[in-house]
Amino acid sequence: MKVDPLLQPDLHSISKLQPEGWSDIRLKFKYYIEADFCFPFKITLHHEIIAIGAIIMHDEVAWLGHIIVEKNFRNKGIGKRITQVLIDFAKSKNCETIYLLATELGEIIYRKLGFIVETQYLFFENLKINHDWKLSKQIIPYDQQFEKQILAIDQLTSKENRARSLSAVLPSSLLYVEENILQGFYLPDLGEGLIIATDTLAGIELMKVHLTSNKKIIFPNNNLSAIKFMQQHGFETSRTATRMRLGKKRNVLFENIFNRVAGNIG
Repeated sequence: MKVDPLLQPDLHSISKLQPEGWSDIRLKFKYYIEADFCFPFKITLHHEIIAIGAIIMHDEVAWLGHIIVEKNFRNKGIGKRITQVLIDFAKSKNCETIYLLATELGEIIYRKLGFIVETQYLFFENLKINHDWKLSKQIIPYDQQFEKQILAIDQLTSKENRARSLSAVLPSSLLYVEENILQGFYLPDLGEGLIIATDTLAGIELMKVHLTSNKKIIFPNNNLSAIKFMQQHGFETSRTATRMRLGKKRNVLFENIFNRVAGNIG
């Protein structure tokens, strides 16, 4: 077996690794190849790609995403090996904290590599929205004067410098502003629609905007206000996923997250 960076010509070969129910992994890995803060890798056997995975770097913090093993090679230690490759690379870049979101099967492997559980994400899926929610007057389209506040709130909450991931999608964002102070933002074009708010009302109002055009929302079980809102409207959790950490603990403000980005970036 051989470990190498995944390159553009490899994209046509990874379709066979496509997990059921996931969005097209070729598009994800195309992004990883092109972004200068992402590093995708592959494991090959007899010139065939049997495992892939990627690292998303935010300075001293890294996320591991899209760790996939071809189904005929599972339960043979390949998942552990590709994960270790990603860990070693992240550490070589002086990463102090490494995150990932684990499936039930993957969690067993990650525990063996030293990852510990940080929180659970609650999935509310296939929702039927019958509510006629009106847009709050405090919600406005993106205004560049709030860019620094958006990035500051994101960093305050995530304890990561995610500016490179956020900047490209800021123009399509919606902002919750009270007396010219930003209290929350919604990025519908980033992953699954990131919502972060420092104020509960701001977060709930932005959740309503998201739910008017989406049948799914995902947030940490630490956000009790979001849980209460969903329960009040008769929505039930469909499943959970485990957020895990290796290395330095950061005091992430999970209660500020009203919808996550995606499994590969939190």
